[in-house]
Amino acid sequence: MMQKLKEAYPFLIIMGLVALGIQFIYNPQAKESIIFFPINENVQYESATTLLMLQPEKKDDHYEVNWKISSKLDSSAYLRQDVGFLYVNGRLKGKMSEWEQNTDQIVEESLLKGKESSLLQGVSFHYSEIHDSDSEYTSAQKMSEDTLYVIDSNFSPLNAFRNPSTGQEKEWKNILDKVTTQQLDYWWESGIRSMNIPINDYVSIPLTQLPQIENKPLEGFNQSEWNKLIGNLWEGLYKNYYLGIQKKDGTTVDSIDSTIPLLLIKKDKTELLVLLIDKNGEASLLKQIITST
Repeated sequence: MMQKLKEAYPFLIIMGLVALGIQFIYNPQAKESIIFFPINENVQYESATTLLMLQPEKKDDHYEVNWKISSKLDSSAYLRQDVGFLYVNGRLKGKMSEWEQNTDQIVEESLLKGKESSLLQGVSFHYSEIHDSDSEYTSAQKMSEDTLYVIDSNFSPLNAFRNPSTGQEKEWKNILDKVTTQQLDYWWESGIRSMNIPINDYVSIPLTQLPQIENKPLEGFNQSEWNKLIGNLWEGLYKNYYLGIQKKDGTTVDSIDSTIPLLLIKKDKTELLVLLIDKNGEASLLKQIITST
């Protein structure tokens, strides 16, 4: 079953969604929150990056990776917020969110410690809330990502790369990709079974691959519609994943150590599911009925 998913990855596109079923009353007082508003075509991001950098020396027998998220808008916004997730071998090991009012720029950094060779994947959403008037609000958004392979072996110096350039690096990439993929496939497959999802009715894409298709809207959708889909998705992920995974019994589980979320889009374009597997191996679903724009 998961082999079919892997074969379909190059063609997977999110068909459409709105705010993942979230209802809220908007209070214009600035606060830490992502709320999708119509895209403002008059502002642009001058830069938006996720950067993973290995520190050259170990400390206390651990290596350190600097994780930096930054973005700059070409004008000041009422509210700027950047949200990022960092996955190690398919598991969430770090999350960052920073917001500031009346600014054009956000920069946030963190250090991740590790002790074994690992595949690191960072994905970020850069958000701006713009007040055109006291009653009209728009937004600007951008995604970014970075991937880093860290090699920590007794048989070679500490090393990191994004794209392998030697035979040894290619071998390490294959190993880490295979281990991560096998683990994710196992947990995703288990979650799909436990939720009784008819997987043949859906196409799928991991969250970490979403930035790669940010500017490639599905045929039949223009870029404006596509931007709205992405913005609404991240609004839901922030409230229902970054802030904690909501369980059916009303409790909240920290998303740390959860797997990369898997987006499942029904082939008839009527429904989007976000499959979350928490640190205990329990599956949860965010469900959205897709409506035409």
